[in-house]
Amino acid sequence: MNVKPSRLDVLDALRGFAIVSIMLLHNIEHFDFYFSPSGLPAWLKSVDQMIWDSMFFLFGGKSYAIFALLFGMTFYIQWHSREQRGEDFRPRFVWRLALLLAFGLFNSMFYHGDILSIYAVLGLALVPVARLRSATVLWIAIILLLQPYAWIEFFQALPHPDAKLADPASWAYFGRANEYMAHGAALDVWRGNLTNGKVGVIRWSWENGRIFQIPALFMLGMLAGRKGVFKTSPENKQFWLRALMIAVVAFIPFYLLKTYPESWNIGQAVQRPLLVIVTSWSNVAFMVVLVSCFTLLFYSWRWLEFFSPLGRMSLTSYVVQSIIGTSIYYGFGLGMYRYTGASYALAIGIALALLQRQFSVWWLKRHAQGPLESLWHRATWAGSHR
Repeated sequence: MNVKPSRLDVLDALRGFAIVSIMLLHNIEHFDFYFSPSGLPAWLKSVDQMIWDSMFFLFGGKSYAIFALLFGMTFYIQWHSREQRGEDFRPRFVWRLALLLAFGLFNSMFYHGDILSIYAVLGLALVPVARLRSATVLWIAIILLLQPYAWIEFFQALPHPDAKLADPASWAYFGRANEYMAHGAALDVWRGNLTNGKVGVIRWSWENGRIFQIPALFMLGMLAGRKGVFKTSPENKQFWLRALMIAVVAFIPFYLLKTYPESWNIGQAVQRPLLVIVTSWSNVAFMVVLVSCFTLLFYSWRWLEFFSPLGRMSLTSYVVQSIIGTSIYYGFGLGMYRYTGASYALAIGIALALLQRQFSVWWLKRHAQGPLESLWHRATWAGSHR
């Protein structure tokens, strides 16, 4: 069963849900500028900590994973559309990724944690697997999800499990970033984000297994497209129920192991790569919980279409939230990092998400696509009769 080369409503809504959750996380993080304001009353600090823990439990490491899954799904829809015309989408897809890289680098000026540029590079992994059998693609995805490099580090550490490790290399880059985020002019921030910040984020992504996890999720999204699991049907409802149960069962032990690594009673040298592995598996399992729950609820309660306008303008929404958010929190703008703990920042995030949705509704009444989506689409198919 293949999906038709058209939008599936649940995908727009799910993508919009991911955009909102990313917006909320980015706000409580002050867009990667971690700072706790002083002078807050004790009760507010407690509330802030509860909000911080709850938001990261729900969305930390999961929202971007939903995006990665949907990225692979979108690739399949476009691939299948061109395949039905007897065309190979892959050359056009590589050009499309180059355009996405340009969008990502622009976004990185404002927010060094940009995921678009990383997706643009890692999206190339879909090119060689697009025509492989589904079983082969699944095995490749599984191998990547197993975090092979972390296992290499684990076995290398076994002879000296108690060796003291240096801090991860990314920390030094993020430490330098804090200075220009707090005190730099806009040009200082943009320059720093494109150089120091970008290198730090790439190193962090490597250190935390994202470089393996993201292409694996791309491939799983492509397989989801082949199987048509997001189409409304009794069979797919059963599929998502089974996926939900399996994901819950897998998530519980992974989450407990990730949350209490001190209970492992092993040396730091072997604990660090194992923690990367377990954290990655925990996040993927909970991402499946979120996707399964959302999809099952969408079949029954179409009120989740509330998120669809944001999903249809996800590229525009993602870039705009970086521009507005950093202008709110960084020193070159309003400098709100000084005053906002997680509670206030969450309120700002909710307000911005609602404003973005209303802007998306207004725009889509007048245009078929968002402004950046339209630009990306036109540039992708430049010189083609489509």
